[in-house]
Amino acid sequence: MSNILIADSGATKTDWCLTKNGEILHRFENKGISPVFQTQEEIAEEIKLHVYPEFKKWEIAAVYFYGTGCIPEKIQSVRNAISQSFPVETIEVYSDLIAAAHSLCGHSPGIACILGTGSNSCEWNGKEIVKQVSPLGFILGDEGSGASLGKKLVSDALKNQLSEELKNEFLTEYGLTQATIIDKVYSQPFPSRFLANFSPFLLKHIDDKTIRCIVEQSFSDFFERNVMQYGYQKNKVNFVGSIAWYFTDILQAVANEKRIKIGKIEQSPMPGLIEFHSTL
Repeated sequence: MSNILIADSGATKTDWCLTKNGEILHRFENKGISPVFQTQEEIAEEIKLHVYPEFKKWEIAAVYFYGTGCIPEKIQSVRNAISQSFPVETIEVYSDLIAAAHSLCGHSPGIACILGTGSNSCEWNGKEIVKQVSPLGFILGDEGSGASLGKKLVSDALKNQLSEELKNEFLTEYGLTQATIIDKVYSQPFPSRFLANFSPFLLKHIDDKTIRCIVEQSFSDFFERNVMQYGYQKNKVNFVGSIAWYFTDILQAVANEKRIKIGKIEQSPMPGLIEFHSTL
C-alpha cells in the first residue's frame, strides 16, 4: 500500500498524518483550515508554506482531507487548494461529520456524534449518511457542545444562578466582566470558541450541583433533540470530541437513563481514520 496523507481540520487546528499500511510515518499540526472563513488562495498558501515542507520528502499517493465547513459547495475549492502543493491523482475532501462516521463506525451501521466546540450527529448505514438533524449552531442548537455548555455557564453566572463564591471564582479566573462577555459574544468573531473555552471550569467544578446540572441537562437535550430522532434502539451511539471525552461519565449516565447504548467515545477521529483508510 502507498503512502497516504490524512488531515483532520477543526476550528482551531489541523492534524496532518502521513500513513502507510496503518502505520504513522509523520504527524504534523498547524492552524485550522476552513473554506467558510478562508478563500481557496488563502488555503493554498497555508498548505504551501506550512504543510508541504513537512511532507515533501515522501512520495504521496493520495490525500484525504476532513474538515469543518467542507460542505458540498466548498469541496472543489479545498481540493484545488490542496492540489497546488500535492498534485496527486486522489484528493478527497469530506466534512467533519463524515470524519466522525468513518472513524467511529467505519463500514458498519451506527450513529456518529461530535461533541466538541460545536455538536453534530448523523445516522450512518456503513456507506453514507442516511439521516442528519441539523445542529443549527450554538444560538439555535449545538446541544451538548462546549459552546452550549459555556453559554449556560455564563448566563447562570450573570443571572446569579450560581453561588456567589462560584460566580466570583469564575469571573476572576477568566478576567471577565458583564461588559467583556457581551462584547465577546455579540461583537467579536468566533463567539462559540470563546464560550467553549470555559469547559475546563465546568470539569473542575463538576461536583457542584449547579454545574453538574448544566452538563446533565445539555447532554439530555442533545440526546432528545438529535439522537432520539435516529434508529438508536437498534444502533449504538458513538462519540468523538473533547467534550464527550472529558465528560464521559456524565454522558454515559444520561444515556443509560434514556436506555441509549453507547459505543465508542474518542477524543480525536484520527486513529479511527487511519484504521478506516488502511482497510480500503
